[in-house]
Amino acid sequence: ACGGDDDDTTDPGDTTATGTAASTNTTTATATATAEGGAITLYSGRSESLVQPIIDEFEKASGIEVNVKYGNTAELAALLLEEGSKSPADVYFAQDAGALGAVSDAGMLVNLPEEILSQVDAKYRADNGQWIGISGRARVIAYNTEAVPEADVPTSVLDLTAPKWKGKVGWAPTNASFQAFVTGLRALEGEDAAKQWLQDMKANGTREYANNREIVAAVASGEIELGLVNHYYLWGFIKDQGEGFKARNHYTAANDPGSLVNVAGVGILKNAKHEQSARALVEFLLSEQAQKYFADETYEYPLVANVPADAQIKPLSEIDPPDLDLSNLDDLNGTLELLRSTGVLQ
Repeated sequence: ACGGDDDDTTDPGDTTATGTAASTNTTTATATATAEGGAITLYSGRSESLVQPIIDEFEKASGIEVNVKYGNTAELAALLLEEGSKSPADVYFAQDAGALGAVSDAGMLVNLPEEILSQVDAKYRADNGQWIGISGRARVIAYNTEAVPEADVPTSVLDLTAPKWKGKVGWAPTNASFQAFVTGLRALEGEDAAKQWLQDMKANGTREYANNREIVAAVASGEIELGLVNHYYLWGFIKDQGEGFKARNHYTAANDPGSLVNVAGVGILKNAKHEQSARALVEFLLSEQAQKYFADETYEYPLVANVPADAQIKPLSEIDPPDLDLSNLDDLNGTLELLRSTGVLQ
C-alpha cells in the first residue's frame, strides 16, 4: 500500500482516513480540441476538488480539452511505470517531488524548455530539467497555544522524542506528505538515524491520526499538544473558525528536517501525443492566474517569484529548509519498508 493523499481543498473538518488510496476516475472536459489534434490527458495525483477548477479555466483560455485521470500520486506513478511507452498520459501532476523523480528516473519525462524552468527557483525543480514545481508546502509543528508557549516548542523534530512530549505528539504515518518527510529524513540523517527516530517516537507514545486535518483539530482541542503537519491546514481552520482557533504553526530551525519544503509539480511524458498542448498546460499552471489560485484556495506557496503567498503565512524566503535535492525523495518503497519494520505502519 502506498501513502494516501490529503492535500486537497476538502473542508478542514473532514477527517476521512487517507490510508486507502482514493478511487481513480476520469473527468472528460467539453472544450474544443486544438488544431494540434485531440485532447490531452492529465494524470493528476492532486484531487479533483482542487485541480478541476483551474483545469476548467485553462480549457476556457486555451480551447484545449483536458481529460483528467485522478488518483493517488504514488499509484499513478506506479501506473505510468507499468504502462511505459504505451501510457496515454501527456502530463503528470504529482503531489510530491519524489513521485516525479521516480518517473524521471525511468526515462519517461522530456526536458522542459529553459523559458519554463527559469520561472521557478532551481531548488524547486529537477536538476535534469524534467519536472517543475507548481506550488510549495512546508513541514511545521502545529502547537496548542494554551498548553505550549511557542518558545517551548522544539526547534528540531529530532527533539520530539524527549520524555516531556510523551503521549503529547501526533503524526499520520499513512499520509503521503509524512512519508515524503521520512524519506527526506533518511536522506539527510542516514538510514540508522531515521530508524532510531521512528522507534523512539513510537516508544514515546506518539499518537496516530488518519491525516493532517485530524492532527490540527486534535492540537486545537487539547487532545495533543504538538503535531507534525504541512503548513496550510491551519489556515483553513482559522478561515472557518476565526482567530480564536487554539493552534498555530511553528517552523523548526534552519536546515532541520522538520522544515522540509516539498512541492506539487508537473512533468511532460516523453511519449506525449500532444506535447505542445501539454506544454501550454504547464505554462498555464505557472501563470499568475493559476499561482494566485493555489495561494488563495489552499494557502500553499506560489513558486513563481512575482506571486506572493497569503500575507498571514511566513514567507517562503524566510524558511531555511535542509539542503536536499527533492528528486531524492523518490524511494517511497524504502520508506514504507522502514515504517513497517519499526512498527509505525502495520
